[in-house]
This record gives sequence, C-alpha cells and structure tokens, in this order.
Amino acid sequence: MVFSILVLGAPFSSQSAYSAFRFTQAALASGQSIYRVFFYQDGIHNSSDLATPPQDEYNLYQAWQNLKEQHSLDFVTCIAAAARRGLLDANEAKRHNKENSNMATQFDLSGLGQLVEATAISDQVITFGQ
Repeated sequence: MVFSILVLGAPFSSQSAYSAFRFTQAALASGQSIYRVFFYQDGIHNSSDLATPPQDEYNLYQAWQNLKEQHSLDFVTCIAAAARRGLLDANEAKRHNKENSNMATQFDLSGLGQLVEATAISDQVITFGQ
C-alpha cells in the first residue's frame, strides 16, 4: 500500500503532528510505502529549523528530520501557507528580501499541486488535522 500523509497541525499545539509522525513510522516499519508527507496550514510549523523544545520534551521537529533522512522520504511544505506564517527557506527569504531563513533543509517548499499529485499516485491519503 502506498500512503501519502497530510499534516495540518503544528507540533505541541495539537496531537495531530505527533500522530502523523507515529503513523508514518508505523507504516514504514510494517513495510508500507510513503509517497509524500505534505505539511499544510499550521502543519508547516513542523518544518521549522529554529524551534527548540525543552530538553526534557520530545523533539518532534528533529524526529521528522531524522525520519526523512533514514527513509529518504519526500517532505513538502506548502509554500503559500509557509510564507503567510513567516516560514521561509533560503530562496524564499532572498526573494522576499528577508535577512534570514528559518526552514529546515529536509523540507521542500512547493504548491498544492504536489498534494494533488500525491492524491493521484497514493492508494490512500491520511489526513491528520487539528
């Protein structure tokens, strides 16, 4: 089975981001395939490179990044939702004349067409909302 995952919730503001992460881990562990993880609406905050949770809390930001590297997953963050919320990669920061970027390099900025493509290619799209 080929899954795509849609993450709509920010880390630590709802259970949805952590549930999406755990589902993705479990699917991979059981031999399922993940086509794409798409971060949209407040889910874009999972892509932050500057968030620093307390040391005694689970670092979901780093967990997503490690999962991507371990499994060569496709992580796409919605470019419009990210820009609206002040999350920029280096290219977008330069394009908008901002001094800094704040998006982890494991995530790619792209549009909703990537979500549409994931829907067409995947057997199931699982949404983790707020």
